[in-house]
Amino acid sequence: MLAFEAEVAKPYRVPSSSMEPTLHCARPGAYCEARFNDRVIANRLAYRYSSPKRGQIVVFEAPKGACGIGGTFVKRLIGLPGDTVTEGNGLVSVNGNRLREPYVAKNLRDNGSGAWDVPAGRYFFMGDDRAHSCDSRDWGSVPRSSLIGPVLFTYWPPSRWLPHALR
Repeated sequence: MLAFEAEVAKPYRVPSSSMEPTLHCARPGAYCEARFNDRVIANRLAYRYSSPKRGQIVVFEAPKGACGIGGTFVKRLIGLPGDTVTEGNGLVSVNGNRLREPYVAKNLRDNGSGAWDVPAGRYFFMGDDRAHSCDSRDWGSVPRSSLIGPVLFTYWPPSRWLPHALR
């Protein structure tokens, strides 16, 4: 069982509100909607055999000191290598095309603006709670070697069991 966890699928806890309302953190955290932290399973083999896809929720190692803590983060993949990501008036575009983001609640959109070029071999991440997420807009893109894998499903709490491909 330990070999399976180490090589194939591994559980992770969602520690902050950055992915609300898609993934929950536990109160009394600021902006957290639930009583329990969501716990998710990431597929550690996926990126050995396929490329990351825009829109996936991904577990990755954040740059050291990112958001004051670094460590393992769970965010949505927005920009692929070679993309230009722009944000303005609460809307995100990639290469000039506005993203359709039904998972971002209107009241959680950010009023900031900016443009970021994603270098070759790197990926750009944002939280679904844009107004309260510390993400690639703050600390830049992430190298492919830091990607652990896409989130497959939420396993805790049981009321939230659902494959993430269906969210």
